Amino acid sequence: MSPLRSMALIALGSVMFAGAAQAQTCDWPLWQNYAKRFVQDDGRVLNSSMKPTESSSEGQSYAMFFALVGNDRASFDKLWTWTKSNMSGADIGQNLPGWLWGKKADNTWGVIDQNSASDADLWMAYALLEAARVWNAPQYRADAQLLLANVERNLIVRVPGLGKMLLPGPVGYVHAGGLWRFNPSYQVLAQLRRFQKERPNAGWNEVAESNARMLADSANNPHGLAANWVGYRATSANTGLFVVDPFSDDLGSYDAIRTYMWAGMTAKGDPLAAAMLKSLGGISRATAASASGFPPEKIHVLTGEVEKNNGYSPMGFSASTIAFFQARGETALAQLQKAKVDDALAKALAPSAPDSAQPIYYDYMLSLFSQGFADQKYRFEQDGTVKLSWEAACAVTR
Repeated sequence: MSPLRSMALIALGSVMFAGAAQAQTCDWPLWQNYAKRFVQDDGRVLNSSMKPTESSSEGQSYAMFFALVGNDRASFDKLWTWTKSNMSGADIGQNLPGWLWGKKADNTWGVIDQNSASDADLWMAYALLEAARVWNAPQYRADAQLLLANVERNLIVRVPGLGKMLLPGPVGYVHAGGLWRFNPSYQVLAQLRRFQKERPNAGWNEVAESNARMLADSANNPHGLAANWVGYRATSANTGLFVVDPFSDDLGSYDAIRTYMWAGMTAKGDPLAAAMLKSLGGISRATAASASGFPPEKIHVLTGEVEKNNGYSPMGFSASTIAFFQARGETALAQLQKAKVDDALAKALAPSAPDSAQPIYYDYMLSLFSQGFADQKYRFEQDGTVKLSWEAACAVTR
């Protein structure tokens, strides 16, 4: 072989290696399989509610973020277009997305419940802002501005003795006798920081401070655990206290598990990060004390008592706590959870596995957040912006 040809083959090999490495960076098979299973061609996400044919604003918003992380602009466009047209009546400036869409009582298809879910509203706004930034798409930012202004008008409230807080939805969370109800898992600190950067006069940092106070309140959370729902009782114009939510109980389960995940993904430099990780340390103790080494499915925050269920712990719960345990330096706990998730996904997504073996929507969705973060496909910066692995390495998919 001539030296010239040898050099050419070496160069070709280098190009092929670089191409393979870039493809590995840019492709996200877990998202692509998720989209194939749950997202229709028109951008509607199925199986994200109780009935397989119904769609939730949560499912739409999470898929928008995953499409952004996966550099999948075509899917992002479809997801947002369908959501805006069908859940908001094509007017997000006036209509927050109704949280549930499907077949109505009169057998027509449309919004079943007009009440919005504020976590989905925030994830949509966040995904739009970041998509506008990384894909240089000004219309996304314009839509995010309309959505955020709507949220600020209808969902941000000043609570006596607490400050500004985010309501879970426009209707049903402010009651007689000065009772307010909140869902801790609905507020992601990185998002609040990003919104403060975008809209510095809207008070999003104050929302962040109030939310951190809710998580750390020792009277309502003596064991360092997150509850699905939290009540707050105003006792005067300037005072109040956290109480057990009278419409549910003190249980921490399928909602609360996300609270630990968001805390673990918070930028270390955020002024609230360390205190938040400390105040939620009860899940570390409960997981370490369990016979399996996995997070309990149901735990009471006032007593620390775990509900007995034959040791069952959903795969998504393990996924949700990986970043949290890692951020607290609890490496062994984090590795145990990741091993469980990796094994479950490998078996479920094997070519020979039947469809029935694949994870249900909620477990799969939590695993996408977790695996994407663990594989460094995204990171939240201190100002709330998201750092995406493909920004420098991949051409934008259009």
